[in-house]
Amino acid sequence: MNNSISSLIKTAIKGAAMGAANVIPGVSGGTIALITGIFERLINAIKSFNGTAVQLLLKRNFKGFAEHIDLYFLLALFTGVGIAVLSLAKLFDYLFINYPIYIWAFFFGLVLASVYFVGKTVKQWSVSAIISLVIGTGIAISFTVLTPASQNDSFLYLMLCGVVAICSMILPGLSGSFVLILLGNYQLVMIDAINNLSFQILLPVAIGAGGGLIAFSHFLSWLLKKYHNQTIALLTGFIAGSLGILWPWKNAVTQQFGDKIKTVRFDYYQPELNTEFYFAVFFVILGIASITITELLATKKK
Repeated sequence: MNNSISSLIKTAIKGAAMGAANVIPGVSGGTIALITGIFERLINAIKSFNGTAVQLLLKRNFKGFAEHIDLYFLLALFTGVGIAVLSLAKLFDYLFINYPIYIWAFFFGLVLASVYFVGKTVKQWSVSAIISLVIGTGIAISFTVLTPASQNDSFLYLMLCGVVAICSMILPGLSGSFVLILLGNYQLVMIDAINNLSFQILLPVAIGAGGGLIAFSHFLSWLLKKYHNQTIALLTGFIAGSLGILWPWKNAVTQQFGDKIKTVRFDYYQPELNTEFYFAVFFVILGIASITITELLATKKK
């Protein structure tokens, strides 16, 4: 694998884009990973944390371990994620407060173009691929309209929360924190348990998250190898379904979770044809252009 300095810098930049996406309410970093072409490599790197990795560590074969888990790629990627989250959180907070329609419009255009470019990587649009696209779109849309469940602190349910939340974090179009809200345990896990360091709550969630991530990465990697077109079509559907969350003209319906306020759903409205609308359309076009230019440059290099 290419681990040159320039390649690692590019990976860090892509990681920064993933981190920026995670700052946006209801958006998944997995969407950016798929758009930037590192999704499959990320899944394969995660699934490499297996028995072979443990054996290499026990034998103190650190070079072999690093190669096996694609360590330099992961370090570069998550360094970018961390830098973006820390540096862009305040900027995005300011933009969402003062220019919400424009920032939503830009990301709407970004993701709208991504639906086309990711869908274009499907080599053959068979009936099964089209069905996968429809299913993926339907699942993603359902997440935006579901009513949050009641809180549940049973051990097995907390493990399930860990599994579902961590899997949704790497799936394009789905937000881990949004899923926890729908499962009814956002405040219990992300607010109460973390603030009070309640290991009784955090332990089953961590077990579910760790086991779920490794198992799911193996399953997803198998799907990409065995049913590549159908899997990419499904993921394209996830991205397409998430466009509802990014639609600029909406009012967030929020809920108080301790000292935090989180969006639980959106109320959409029809925009007026005024200056604000035309500026928003400009930002949609800017978002589309950003992805299009990136894709054209990548194609030119190939």
